[in-house]
Amino acid sequence: MALFAAARRAATSSLPLLRASTASRGAASLLRPLAAAAARPMPFSSATAMKPSSDDELLRVIKSEIKFAEDCDDHDRVEEIPENFPFKITDKKGLNEITLTRTYQGEKIEVLVSMPSLVTGDEAEHDQDEDDKEKDDDQEDGEKAPKSTIPLTVTVSKSDGPSLEFTCTAYPDEIMIDTLSVKQPAANDDEELIAYEGPDFNDLDENLQRAFHKYLELRGITPLTTNFLHEYMINKDSREYLFWLNKLKDFVKQ
Repeated sequence: MALFAAARRAATSSLPLLRASTASRGAASLLRPLAAAAARPMPFSSATAMKPSSDDELLRVIKSEIKFAEDCDDHDRVEEIPENFPFKITDKKGLNEITLTRTYQGEKIEVLVSMPSLVTGDEAEHDQDEDDKEKDDDQEDGEKAPKSTIPLTVTVSKSDGPSLEFTCTAYPDEIMIDTLSVKQPAANDDEELIAYEGPDFNDLDENLQRAFHKYLELRGITPLTTNFLHEYMINKDSREYLFWLNKLKDFVKQ
């Protein structure tokens, strides 16, 4: 009896261990499918594949702007180069500038032409503050209004020697020289930083200023050239804007 009781107690005491072991095996068996499911790659959700509605709206607006630009701008206009235009034009799609090149009596002339700064009558009026308007009221009616401009950088070089660099602002029928500097070839950065580039061009003697204007004119920088470039760059701006819009559309559609 004592042995039976002892054996029963021993059997009874081992039962929780068996239950715990059985329970742990059961839990493990239940966790295995979850672990396997977690290990498997999740299928792509159709919810994440859908574009936000804001993207659709943005795409609609971009397409509308493209159509407007195609209908209103001269994006496909081919400019007629004036007779005896002295420069070769290099115009790369996607850039906001063009390069003109030519040779003149052994010199290499390179002109970097950037996008125009357009001035309209409305902009000129909106940009004025009250003081400016009062001044305008006191000025004569014949005074010149603000004009659109194009920035030019003209480089004149001779073989491997130094070069002259002019920064200019071209108005309709008028060219202004803003700065003039002498550039040394293959100069290191330290020399370039401390190089003396001359005084402000407007501080030069008037005879010297006129002589440099004539110097550029002989090399092809004339109002005839810059007036053509003004129209050319306006049309290029329209083409580049349309090209940019189409790149935006392609990105949003992806």
